[in-house]
Amino acid sequence: MKTLPITAVVALSVFLSGHSALAASAAAMATDNLDRLTHSGPVTTSIPLPDPTHIPIVFGKDIKWRGGEGESLLFGDPNKPGIYGVLIKWLPGHNSKPHFHSTDRYIYVVSGTWWVSASTTYDKDRMYPIPAGSFVTDIANTVHWDGAKESTGPCLLLLVGEGPMHTTRLVQTDPKSPVFTLPGRQP
Repeated sequence: MKTLPITAVVALSVFLSGHSALAASAAAMATDNLDRLTHSGPVTTSIPLPDPTHIPIVFGKDIKWRGGEGESLLFGDPNKPGIYGVLIKWLPGHNSKPHFHSTDRYIYVVSGTWWVSASTTYDKDRMYPIPAGSFVTDIANTVHWDGAKESTGPCLLLLVGEGPMHTTRLVQTDPKSPVFTLPGRQP
């Protein structure tokens, strides 16, 4: 597999951010790809579907999204012991705030560009782009935050972890400051 050097990725990001028509085109492509993935159905063929007692299938169009968008629990339960899998759909311009999880989580970027930061400072200009096809390990008890930027469109993630998993959100003690701290601690 051939990968771009980090300087090429940064240069491409800077180039696209400075060229709004190209950035808009990239965002439109990400949206189109996400729509195709989440609205897919059975393929028309002369071959019948496999026996659902042997191979259960849920097509993209049939995946149930919490609140219509955002997350879809595919299997397991993050609140109970055992493995779980979640699809996460980040819409453009939406981000989490600094937080951490009690267990390791494993993420594959299915579509779009996922933007992340490992900082306690909430600064969208310091997020790092992770392209589709990348695999990321979210290490337990380490601060991060993530989302999708308007310039690159939505992203779709497949996240797998082992429950029970607890999320701790950092707090913003000064609303004028982008710095977040652990609950009960001063910055």
